[in-house]
Amino acid sequence: MTKRLPLILLLNAAGLALFLSWYLPVNHGFWFPLDSGVFHFFNQALVKSQTFLWLVAITNNRAFDGCSLLAMGSLMYWFWRREAAPGRRRILIIGLVMLLAAVVVNQLAQGLMPVKRASPTLFFSNIYRVSELLHIPTKDASKDSFPGDHGMMLLIFTTIMLRYFGRRAFAVSLIIFVVFAFPRVMIGAHWLSDIAVGSFTAVLIGMPWILLTPLSDRLITLFDRYLPKGHNKYKTNN
Repeated sequence: MTKRLPLILLLNAAGLALFLSWYLPVNHGFWFPLDSGVFHFFNQALVKSQTFLWLVAITNNRAFDGCSLLAMGSLMYWFWRREAAPGRRRILIIGLVMLLAAVVVNQLAQGLMPVKRASPTLFFSNIYRVSELLHIPTKDASKDSFPGDHGMMLLIFTTIMLRYFGRRAFAVSLIIFVVFAFPRVMIGAHWLSDIAVGSFTAVLIGMPWILLTPLSDRLITLFDRYLPKGHNKYKTNN
């Protein structure tokens, strides 16, 4: 813990600096032109390509969120199937700790970040909305888009993979993050900074205290001790 404290504080400082770079400047400084430019680039592309329009609509349908869970679960399953019973149990418990961490970090982020803003589709006028162009269920707007909770969950998953499964798993989880987080930006349900600032800030401040301290390991040990276990049957000799 003592050896890792400087790293924890450094990551926390990076998260705070990232947030303040967006929060303190008038009109969010350089972030607003970047946010606006990214939004309008993709928004104009919606009416230039029918293929892109359908791609954005499908990847922001609620059913597609299930695909993100499937992708994360598949990556963990790849490791799970290579383990014996104790290792498989540990991986399942790591998944439980990940969900608990996601709930805690998300709630703290929502409560501690003094920000409430609508998505760009509700902020700008004279823009295109996928739900109006195709009239199918898709998430193209949010009344409170900061921080990006979907991106936050995916980032928490990547940190768990790095901590317990190594760099290769981390690299794959980063791909999952990009594939499933950025469609929200492409459709206009989130600003780029909802993820690049909001989600990253929450993870940089919250997750080091979970993963770089004994907390996550102790939670795994605690759950392993108290969660029900299967009973092995042994033959007895009379």
